[in-house]
Amino acid sequence: MTEINYSFQKKPTNRKVVVGLIIAVLVVLISTILLILYPFGNKEKVAYFQGENPVLLNGEQIGNAIFDQDTVYLPLSIWQEKIDESITYDTNSNSVIVTTKDKVIQFPTDSVSYYVNDKNMELSFHPLKDEDGTIYVALDPLAQFYPIKFTLLEEDQVVLLEENGQERADGTFTSKKVRQDFTKLRSEATLFSPYTEDLAPGEHVTIEKEIEDFYFVRKENGIAGFIKKKYVEKGKSEVVQVKLEQKEPKLNKIDGSIQLTWEAVYSRNPDTSSIPKMSGVNVVSPTWFKLSGNDGNVTNLGSTAYVDWANKQGYQVWGLFSNDFDPDKTHEVLKDYQKRQTVIRQLLVYSEMYKLDGINIDIENVREEDGKYVTQFVREATPYLHEAGITVSMDITFIAGGNYSAFLQRDHLAEIVDYLVVMAYDEHWATSPIAGSVASFPWVEANLETLLDVVPSDKLVLGVPLYARLWEEKENGEISSKSLSMASVEEWLKEHKVTPTYDEVSGQNYGEYFDKETKSTYKIWLEDELSLAKRAELVEKYSLAGLASWSRTFANETAWTALTLEKQEQ
Repeated sequence: MTEINYSFQKKPTNRKVVVGLIIAVLVVLISTILLILYPFGNKEKVAYFQGENPVLLNGEQIGNAIFDQDTVYLPLSIWQEKIDESITYDTNSNSVIVTTKDKVIQFPTDSVSYYVNDKNMELSFHPLKDEDGTIYVALDPLAQFYPIKFTLLEEDQVVLLEENGQERADGTFTSKKVRQDFTKLRSEATLFSPYTEDLAPGEHVTIEKEIEDFYFVRKENGIAGFIKKKYVEKGKSEVVQVKLEQKEPKLNKIDGSIQLTWEAVYSRNPDTSSIPKMSGVNVVSPTWFKLSGNDGNVTNLGSTAYVDWANKQGYQVWGLFSNDFDPDKTHEVLKDYQKRQTVIRQLLVYSEMYKLDGINIDIENVREEDGKYVTQFVREATPYLHEAGITVSMDITFIAGGNYSAFLQRDHLAEIVDYLVVMAYDEHWATSPIAGSVASFPWVEANLETLLDVVPSDKLVLGVPLYARLWEEKENGEISSKSLSMASVEEWLKEHKVTPTYDEVSGQNYGEYFDKETKSTYKIWLEDELSLAKRAELVEKYSLAGLASWSRTFANETAWTALTLEKQEQ
């Protein structure tokens, strides 16, 4: 009988596997806790400064200075990019031009002096240096025209710039013994970032800002970085204060809303005895001055008799200066500092000669790339005119493309002048391919709302048309137009027995007439008491500075009544 033996293999227990998993989890958990409670910082050191003579602003290096004995020079690019983008270099005069609200400053290259509003200011050093084609500007005196403070650190090799209103505080690094990882200034607000320098126990620092549980501090040698707050004892706080001397202009301001009307003067001034009373008007702006060539000369059609008449009526006189709507002439004159100054000096002479209250700048038809020169001209003209007590206004268009709009830097101009006057018309211009309103109400309001995103309402004057276009559409599709004054429109309506009807689309009264002889259809969108009153309501609705109308000779008696603003009636 055969004996059979059976053997059974035992299954491996899960105990060892479970224990292994538990140990692994514990290792990860303990490691994480150690990293949190006892983190190890990055040991990589990085250079804080790049190059010699670093320039610091708002916690970062913005460039490098050069030194010439006791004079510190900063690259022009630093001034333009970090301090004031409007600072310009004029190649023709080899000068740096700086403008403030009340000053125009010229720093010539080959000189030991500079000019403030044409007044010579003596120096013992050159304000400008040209180093291998790079223009450098002396830190002092230029810094005196800006709300910045500068300090020289680390034996005068580091330039620290601070802006007015910037907060800072004294600080002292802990005197207690701490692990080396916590003594390092980090390039970012984390221990895992590279460091720039170590702090010694009890070392004094300046606290410039804070991010979460880190301070951004600066050593006395200018090197800065982030350090844990708990290791810094914060001391006295202070605010950087820089006072600038700026004169507020003494202008003959309008009491209430502006109601200006332009006086179109093409060759000679009007007979003032024939000008009717204009109810509500408080400013007249005769088109007296314009560029006459490429040298900066200004043509003058001014009239003392007109000014005397206006003053007797209680009107201020704002002489209009134009670029003659010539893009080439504008480029040649306004790109050059000396020619801009030539224009400005003549405007000052004419303003004094005719005892003007204001200058209205009307620059149109300019290539887009020349817009910067237009803005610079206005920047330079305004301080001089303000110093003479002259109100400065400038005419602009709604935001659009083309030579009549794209060049206008409306946001910058709004910061410079007292008023911007928007010429809210010519929605359909003289040679428009389709007939339409000169300025339909919805078009005006929609564009006005867009413009108010960049121009403050209390600086904006709404320009309105006192003319309409009579359109002729022929059977063959040809279309043409001509401008009519308010009185001429009334005569045309009466002659052709046309009764206007209200047009919902334009928000204006509309007239149409078919001529059987010429087989032409005539269309006209009226600028009348209704449309003008609606525009005056926009001034109230959007709290604008007032109204301006083009031009006085196009108006009839009802225009002035319709344009009278409530603010003037109170």
